[in-house]
Amino acid sequence: MESNEAELKFLYLAFDMIILNIAVFFMYSLSPSLNFLNIPEKSLFLLLSNLSYVITYSLFSVKNLYFHDDFSNRLKRITNRIFIFSLTIFVSTHLFLSIQFSNLFIVGCLIFFYVGDVIFYFCLYSYLKFRRNKGYYIHRVLIIGLNDMSVFLRKLINNNPTLGYEFVGYVSDNGDDDIDVLGRLDELVPLVTKNQIDFLFVTHSSFNDLNKSKELLATCNRIGVRLRFVPENQYWFKTSMNMESVGSLAVINPQQIPLDDIQARLVKRVFDIIFSLIVIFFIISWLFPVISVLIKLSSTGPVFFRQKRTGINNRAFTCLKFRSMSMNKDADEIQATSGDSRITPIGRFLRKSNLDEFPQFFNVLFGQMSIVGPRPHMLKHTEQYSTLIEFYRVRHYIKPGITGWAQVNGYRGETDELWKMEKRVEFDMKYLDNWTFWWDLRIVVLTFLGKNALKNAG
Repeated sequence: MESNEAELKFLYLAFDMIILNIAVFFMYSLSPSLNFLNIPEKSLFLLLSNLSYVITYSLFSVKNLYFHDDFSNRLKRITNRIFIFSLTIFVSTHLFLSIQFSNLFIVGCLIFFYVGDVIFYFCLYSYLKFRRNKGYYIHRVLIIGLNDMSVFLRKLINNNPTLGYEFVGYVSDNGDDDIDVLGRLDELVPLVTKNQIDFLFVTHSSFNDLNKSKELLATCNRIGVRLRFVPENQYWFKTSMNMESVGSLAVINPQQIPLDDIQARLVKRVFDIIFSLIVIFFIISWLFPVISVLIKLSSTGPVFFRQKRTGINNRAFTCLKFRSMSMNKDADEIQATSGDSRITPIGRFLRKSNLDEFPQFFNVLFGQMSIVGPRPHMLKHTEQYSTLIEFYRVRHYIKPGITGWAQVNGYRGETDELWKMEKRVEFDMKYLDNWTFWWDLRIVVLTFLGKNALKNAG
C-alpha cells in the first residue's frame, strides 16, 4: 500500500526516540547529585532502552498512529505503550545488566520519558490544530455520500490534524435534515468552487459504477480538484497494491501522479530549498542592489512587482518579480506583448535575460513555488483559459515553477493565440504525469544553457 502511513510511523518513532534519549541523559546528569543511584554499564543501558522501545513501538505502533476522538485518546495510547515499554525495559535490564543496577534510575527515566512524550504530542497536536484553523497548508475536503463510512472519515479527519485535511461538508441527495450537508450531487461544481475545495472523498456506493467514476474524475479535472474513493470493504482493499491511505482508511487514487508520493515531494522540496538558498546567497545578494538602483533610475515605483497568481490546488499566492514596466493600472489584466510601451529600458533587458524572475527564488524558499513546474499564471488567465482548455486546471495539482518543460521547449512569454497556451498545457501535463528528479535536473540545465529541448532532441 502506497501511503504516508509508513512515513508517519517512522517520524513518530524518531520523535519518541529523541525524547527517550533526552530523558535518559537528563537522569545521567542528575546521578552525580543522587548518590543512592547505582548505574554502572551506562552505555549498555542506553542501548537496551533504545532497542526495547523499538521493539515495543514496532508491536504497538499501528494503534498509536491515528485516533478517533480528542487528545485524551492519544494520552491513553501513550500511557499503554509506555507501560508495555516499562515491562520490556525492566525485563531486559535484569537479564543483561548487573543486579546492582538501580531500579529507581529506570523509574526516573520512564517518568521523564512519559511526561516529555505527553507534552510533546500535546504541543504538536495543538500546533497542527491551530494551523488547520488558520488554513495553513490544509486541504479542504468535501465528502460525497452520507453513511457510516463518511461519518467515520469525517471523525478521522477532524481528530487527526497531522493528516492535513479540513472537513468542510457532505454532498448527498439524502440528507436535507443534516446541517453539514451543503448540497446535492447535481450542485457539486458550484459547491466546490464556492467552498474552495481541494479534495473530494467518495463514499457513495453509486460511484462503484465505472462509467460514473470516469465521469466524476473528468469533472474533477475540469474544476481542478483531486478525487479519492473510500471503499466500504476496507479489509479487502488493505491487502491490495497501489493504494493510498487517509489515517487508518485505505483509499483509491484514480489518477495517481508521481508527486502524489510523499518521498518524491520530499526529494523535490529538499532540492528546492538547497537550490534557492544557493541562488539567494551567491547571486541575488549582490545582484539585488545593482538591479534595484537601475530600476529606480529607469522609472518611479517599487523595485518589486507583486502579482496574485494561481498556485498549487488553485490557491492564489503573491508572485514576486523585479519590476520591468512603468506603473500602470492594467498590469493584472493585460499581458506584456512584444514592443509593449509599458516596458522600461532596463525592464527590456531584465525580461530578455530572465533576471526579472529571480525574486521568485524567495517564493520557492517559502514553499509557494518549485524550481521546476508549470509556470504560474495571473488569476485572470486561470479564469479565462480554464473555460477554453478542458483540463487546464490539472496543471495546478503540483506547485508552479520558475522554469518548466514547456518553457525549455520554447513555449514561454506571450500567449496571444489560444494554441500557444494549449501547447503549454500539453507540455505541463506531460511533465506532471511523468515527473522524475532527473528530469528536473535536465530542465534546470537546459534553462541555464538557454537551449530548446526540441531542437536538442533533433
